[in-house]
Amino acid sequence: MSIAYDSRRKIFTLTTHNTTYQMQVNELGHFVHLYYGRRIEGTTEYMHVPRDCGFSPNPYPLRLERSWSMDLLPQEYSGANAGDFRLSSLNMVTEEGIWGADLYYIRHEIRSGKYSVSGMPSAFDRAREAETLSVTLREKASGLEVELLYGIYEKQDVITRAVRMINNGEKEIYLKKAASACLDISFGNWDLIHFYGRHTMERQMERVPIINGIQTVSSRRGTSSHQHNPFVILCDKSATEEFGDCYGMMLVYSGNHRTDVEMDQSGSLRVVSGIHDEQFSWKLEPGESFDTPEMLMTFTHQGLAHLSQIYHRFLRKNICRSRFARERRPVLINNWEATYFDFDSEKILNIARQAKEAGVEMLVLDDGWFGRRNDDNSGLGDWFVNESKLPDGLEKLIAQINKMGLKFGLWVEPEMVNEDSELYRLHPDWAMKVPGREPAMSRNQLVLDLSRKDVGDWLFETLSDLLRQYHIEYIKWDMNRSLSDVYSRILPPDRQGEVSHRYVLGLYRLLDRLTAEFPDVLFEGCSGGGGRFDAAMLAYSPQIWCSDNTDAIERLSIQYGTSFGYPISSMGSHVSACPNHQTGRDVPLGTRGVVAMAGTFGYEMDLNRLTEDEKRQVREQIERFHEYYNLIQDGDYYRLECEEKNHYFTAWQFVSPDRSETLVSVVITRPRINRNSICLRLRGLDPEAGYVVERQEFFGCHVQADRIPMGDFQKTKQSYSGAVLMYGGYVLPQMSGNYPSVQIYLRKR
Repeated sequence: MSIAYDSRRKIFTLTTHNTTYQMQVNELGHFVHLYYGRRIEGTTEYMHVPRDCGFSPNPYPLRLERSWSMDLLPQEYSGANAGDFRLSSLNMVTEEGIWGADLYYIRHEIRSGKYSVSGMPSAFDRAREAETLSVTLREKASGLEVELLYGIYEKQDVITRAVRMINNGEKEIYLKKAASACLDISFGNWDLIHFYGRHTMERQMERVPIINGIQTVSSRRGTSSHQHNPFVILCDKSATEEFGDCYGMMLVYSGNHRTDVEMDQSGSLRVVSGIHDEQFSWKLEPGESFDTPEMLMTFTHQGLAHLSQIYHRFLRKNICRSRFARERRPVLINNWEATYFDFDSEKILNIARQAKEAGVEMLVLDDGWFGRRNDDNSGLGDWFVNESKLPDGLEKLIAQINKMGLKFGLWVEPEMVNEDSELYRLHPDWAMKVPGREPAMSRNQLVLDLSRKDVGDWLFETLSDLLRQYHIEYIKWDMNRSLSDVYSRILPPDRQGEVSHRYVLGLYRLLDRLTAEFPDVLFEGCSGGGGRFDAAMLAYSPQIWCSDNTDAIERLSIQYGTSFGYPISSMGSHVSACPNHQTGRDVPLGTRGVVAMAGTFGYEMDLNRLTEDEKRQVREQIERFHEYYNLIQDGDYYRLECEEKNHYFTAWQFVSPDRSETLVSVVITRPRINRNSICLRLRGLDPEAGYVVERQEFFGCHVQADRIPMGDFQKTKQSYSGAVLMYGGYVLPQMSGNYPSVQIYLRKR
């Protein structure tokens, strides 16, 4: 059993393979946090030593015990306006205008299997290995019951958390804040790692010291956002990739989110994470309930790489529902950067013919195939064929592409509408706008109100008709603006604070229906690239377009940051044309291939424009990717070096689960003269086994005549022990040129 309850001391112990999590009901009935960390035997209630702290108030029953205060007590789920002045997890207001929440334990239940979250994706348990702990707290003044849900995945070292609010009172309650999880850490010296960015530069890793005060990572954009990902890491200041204590907290949610990290007056730490509370309000009638999004939590003492690997395995196994999470996905080519809106049937067929010759397996037709869509100012919402571009329709085009031996995929942006569209002219009330004022426009488009059931039903029928009528095997689902002017015409004034969350619930409801109805369609998520790259979307889309930025050198830091929480198999990554259409940078085709192979792999160009030598390189890239596919998609991932730290190169490594093979990739971003050689200390190998260099390929390299000929380093079948490779390292020659790179493939003897 992974859940134990000591009824005498009222202590709950949750145990995974490498961790222990402990809580206790204290003498007043408060539910306090004791410990979360490396696996231990025994209990830890001794760790909280009462102390008197000025201006920290005392509960009324212990009003003469000044050393006892909720303001100092580590808690499992913090209330508000009841003597704890730190971050609250729950805040609400009653019909009488009473704010706050004072929570007391009333019951618990331990059961086999994993709880579910209403209306939202959450971790599943196909292997029937998980257990659930349900602990119910009660707010005395209002009658609100707060059910804390814990899912324990013992083998995966993951504990999931969610909260269910139930109004068991006789009057309505307005939730003003409803976090998914609270974690109190009483001791330690910590850094915060978070992932910030912008459109075309998402998930940039930043590690900062915890300050005295509150640090916030959040999005109010209606999506998980390009700017701040709903995933944070707390790590010991001495923690590295290979060593040190690390906590991970990943929200399974695609809307407005907020994670606050507070160091209080005594040096203790509190993390509260969940739906953003700004412009949030949820009306709970008597008998109604509200579920928060799920939180995925893990701890490791083995450093950041191990924490990442825990998340990678868990998301692939217990979040991604699609059968394509476990099946080989096609190498595809997308026409966007090749044609933009300027295409017709013959242009697409010419791209398809050349792609087929190169070994590509699917063609994806991007924006511009529908309505009167000749630029991004019109047509969104009109999901019928643009006959001026495709006079013979989609059916004939798809048939011709299928006849070549290619699969066919299609781009859609269902959540949006242009004012210049038949849909908007028919249903202007379906677009989000605040009455009495002109809406803010982004990309000259508005957002459809997915909080409305009729809008979701219409989208389901429209997209279903498209998928039934045509042989479409892949959908790229895009969303190209943030939510503003949030308002729903069908909700009363006292429920307008629910619109943003109801929008996300409506999106999940639509995706639930579509993915169930069309399980053989591969859905790829996209929101201007990586603007909605989160665990919830991975439940529907096993891969997400990592960024609209296809510059291979920029992608290094984007994919580096993404890898801390999300598996390589989820990162949509393509080889694009050069000079890059966004940065103007020129990167060798071989290096572009190396970078794109740290993802789902594909092409974003017209292969007809390549030289014969470049076409040969493309064929070889696809062959190599097929050879390395299982290693890349399912192997353990290691971040070896980062250019932002060494100002020279980026390196990463894949290791198969059985440690029988490994693939190492290196990209030189800033060539250096007279610098010492690169020595890569590999990871994850069997130290006692021998490894043979089966393949070593350099791309875009120039070697000066007075240096060792590169050919000497191209030799294969050299053998090294795992210990030598990990502790001594693997040395590379000095590489110069225009962003040179190398891939090294080793296999155990």
